[in-house]
Amino acid sequence: MNLDDDGERDWTEATALAAPALLGAAGGLILGEMMHSRARRGMALGFAALGVATLLPLAIGGIVNLVNGPQSKFGARRRLRKIRDGGDGFVDDNLEEVGII
Repeated sequence: MNLDDDGERDWTEATALAAPALLGAAGGLILGEMMHSRARRGMALGFAALGVATLLPLAIGGIVNLVNGPQSKFGARRRLRKIRDGGDGFVDDNLEEVGII
């Protein structure tokens, strides 16, 4: 949730995130009594698999950030390499013109 300049909370973001979950729970309660137990079990397993599948990109992104992020050893090496190699070649060109290199 974002804070506005006056310090009040903006609840529109939280309600927009909670609305689909609440609608899904309401639909599940309504349809739960109508369905056969085996059908309910299959639907529950399907929705659980779908939920895990939707969380995988977030989990993989977090793991990749742990391994390659700026706080890791590999991330620090990559950043240092970018800083060292990030020159525009101006100094090298000038040194070649003068005949030093």
